[in-house]
Amino acid sequence: MSDILEITATKRERAGKGVARALRREGLVPAVIYGDKQDPEGITLKMGQVKKLYNTGRMLNTLLEIEIDGKKIRAIARDVQLHPVRDDVLHADFLRLGKGAKIAVEVSVTFLNEETCPGLKQGGVLNVVRYTVELNCPADNIPETIELDLAEAQMNDSLHISEVTLPEGVEPVIDDRDFTIATIAAPAALKSEGSEAAEGEEGEDGAIEGDEGAADEGGEE
Repeated sequence: MSDILEITATKRERAGKGVARALRREGLVPAVIYGDKQDPEGITLKMGQVKKLYNTGRMLNTLLEIEIDGKKIRAIARDVQLHPVRDDVLHADFLRLGKGAKIAVEVSVTFLNEETCPGLKQGGVLNVVRYTVELNCPADNIPETIELDLAEAQMNDSLHISEVTLPEGVEPVIDDRDFTIATIAAPAALKSEGSEAAEGEEGEDGAIEGDEGAADEGGEE
């Protein structure tokens, strides 16, 4: 389970583009927190702490505890707007998480035992189909990553979500098929050699058949 990160915020009474621009000039980020059958609430956060959180790469799948004027609320970031040129955060949306809530989040995939994978040791290439997987998770049990073990993966194997052990209560959002996460693909050089060998065998077979045909014709004469 990923750690719960704590951030502080203050309640924001006013809204609008002019107010938002003024807040950004002061080094603050305008944001909204909503959900859990409560009215949306405008808040402001310090630019520094939001950028630090965003730069972890896990802002959208990390459980947060936001302290708003002394009151602590569990939430998760659902949207972050960035400046098109600078890396400043322009706005953020947070979803309140009530008791027993489940949330869909993108979780990264970590590949284990690449160095001992039989297919890779034979010259195969790890072809990653999904670097992240969308999972339905209890709010208090969001995994930081999911692990896929390559210890027994052979050349041309496909590795599916069913081969991943998920934490209790965690399920893939896609539940109607056993989707592929990665494959162990043969390198182009090996594929090319295999094709040439097959073509050579076919040519030899054709030559033998031709010789036999000529011999038969000669015998008939």
